[in-house]
Amino acid sequence: MAGTHHFEPYHRVEPAPVQPPPVSTTGVVGWIRENLFPNWWNAILTLVSVWLIYVVVSEVIEFAFVKAVWTGDNREDCLAENAGHEVGACWAYVRAKFGQFIYGFYPIGQRWRVDLTFLLGALLIVPLAIPGVPWKRENALLLFVAYPVVAFFLLSGGIFGLPVVESYLWGGLLLTLVIAITGIVASLPLGILLALGRRSKMPVIRLLSVIFIEFWRGVPLITVLFMSSVMLPLFLPEGTTLDKVVRPLIGVALFASAYMAEVIRGGLQAIPRGQYEGAQALGLSYWQTMGLIILPQALKLVIPGIVNTFIGLFKDTTLVSIIGLADLLGIVQTSFADAEWSTPTTAWTAYLFTAMVYWLFCFSMSRYSIFMEHRLHTGHRR
Repeated sequence: MAGTHHFEPYHRVEPAPVQPPPVSTTGVVGWIRENLFPNWWNAILTLVSVWLIYVVVSEVIEFAFVKAVWTGDNREDCLAENAGHEVGACWAYVRAKFGQFIYGFYPIGQRWRVDLTFLLGALLIVPLAIPGVPWKRENALLLFVAYPVVAFFLLSGGIFGLPVVESYLWGGLLLTLVIAITGIVASLPLGILLALGRRSKMPVIRLLSVIFIEFWRGVPLITVLFMSSVMLPLFLPEGTTLDKVVRPLIGVALFASAYMAEVIRGGLQAIPRGQYEGAQALGLSYWQTMGLIILPQALKLVIPGIVNTFIGLFKDTTLVSIIGLADLLGIVQTSFADAEWSTPTTAWTAYLFTAMVYWLFCFSMSRYSIFMEHRLHTGHRR
């Protein structure tokens, strides 16, 4: 028919070239658009949050760095009228008191013993924390069995010609780490045993575990510290004395183990019943089942909860100042009585320094737990 056009069909003989995704949906721009500006109310919240962060962070930076006083011999160097301008953080005060913040009232001539204790602990912790380093079992035995004994005699003295340093002289970061590490190391195995006891089929074991856990979880840590410091010696045989530092160590360990038990019990309940039945089919005993099959899976599932308990315990060590022990926060507050460094910014500087130290330790534990979660492939994202 006149005027009609015939079109030959088109067939592609090779795949079309792959086009990159839109820039607005990938990369940094895509992440910002998806997470910060997905709609108008989230955009408003994002802008308000950015403004608040800017205000707070700029003030902190100005106080801690821009207007800070870094060197000086006494309070006169940290006063605005002497400096000629508004003064921020008095880091000269922290430098002058740094040894006291770390060692407490430990004798200056014997502080090398504390440094050696820290060094030995680091040399044992670092290879144990790195997955690729061999000899894990031997390393763990040295860290959890031999090291506490060596550290105790190294800090206390009385052997190999080392002069005795009474525990009431311990303080600062040294005492904080002693209490925190002791509580962490002791609470994990105790918590595992209590969690297993609470799930035991033996009524007496289960009842005792429940009573222990609920009692310690129902009592504030401050009360526990007072009980361990004042009442614990009353239960000892007459003439028996217990070191002033050992008392809160016992209380903190028992208190933390109750919370640890509930965290681990949650992991045990998450294990499918088939895992127990498979172990029974293999003829494994109860302890073989727990040690080889159930606990490794349960502990991987509750890594965030375990680390959260550790972080809480580390921060709760500040409460020991109530019973007269000078931990890091306690020794910082004690330093305020020094009239030589009494300025309007002294307390702010000291608390900022203390917060930075606690944040450094807690953040490190948190990041390491995330690393272990990814390495062990727990399948749970934060």
